[in-house]
Amino acid sequence: MLRSLMTSAALFASALAAQAQEKVAVITPYLAQPGTQFYVEAFQARATELGWEVNVIDTAGDVAAVISRIEDVVTQGVDAIVINVDPAQVGAGLAAADAAGIPVVGMDAGTDALLAANVTSNGYAMAAETAVYVANRMGGAGNVVMFTFDPFPPVQARGVIADAVFANFPDINVLDRITPAVDDGGIADSRAKMEALLAANPEPGSIKAVWAAWDQPALGALQAIEAAGRQGEGIVITGIDANPQARVAIAAGGSFEASVAQDFAGIGRTTADTVARVLAGEELRANVIYVPTVLITGANVATAK
Repeated sequence: MLRSLMTSAALFASALAAQAQEKVAVITPYLAQPGTQFYVEAFQARATELGWEVNVIDTAGDVAAVISRIEDVVTQGVDAIVINVDPAQVGAGLAAADAAGIPVVGMDAGTDALLAANVTSNGYAMAAETAVYVANRMGGAGNVVMFTFDPFPPVQARGVIADAVFANFPDINVLDRITPAVDDGGIADSRAKMEALLAANPEPGSIKAVWAAWDQPALGALQAIEAAGRQGEGIVITGIDANPQARVAIAAGGSFEASVAQDFAGIGRTTADTVARVLAGEELRANVIYVPTVLITGANVATAK
């Protein structure tokens, strides 16, 4: 009899736990990006610890589709939504979530009145650090090529800061400001555009540096420089993210000299913890939560995380 009662109690507790399980949707058009993959995986790991049911939805580069996916999960009655996209481009979806009382948290997204918070790296600091690195390595003079991506707020902000840094050096000229296609993360199109730019500027020293707002364009530029046989000119390349390919390139000691390591796992975990705080009814004091970063160069690439 006692065993039967204990079994029944265990089953009842299990049923209650299942009923109370939080359902969270993560929606992004950028799952092809290594950084996005890393923090989504970290978010899922932390969500498992918290006992949540997580549905990751990738719209494969289709930003407009994020709106309908948000509306879908609102209809399904999720407890919270996490987005990795410019909130200004998905306002209708955010409005639908707000009307349903479902909190939305950004994971390396942007700020918006309809977001409970945005968890990200400090893009202003990362861009300033790499742009100053480039300016110093150029000796404050020469042509620099910039790879930017204004449609995504965290990356757009990096370009704005780099522009401001280079503008403080009267002898630095931004030769071109390129927005590559990002279907594959940005490597292939960046290589093609850099190859064209190298062909248009064939004189050694005509391009002193490449500043990229994330690593994929930096890697594409590196491929173009090496394919053109111009790696001996000392063209300095920097990126942001310090993904595994970038770290290998930096360790090789070639043109790709520096990147900034974002704590992608930290962003994912902190986003999950922020969702947990919101679901618990906590009123957040800050709507932007920054996770620390580290400049990666040849000096620390073997040891820095």
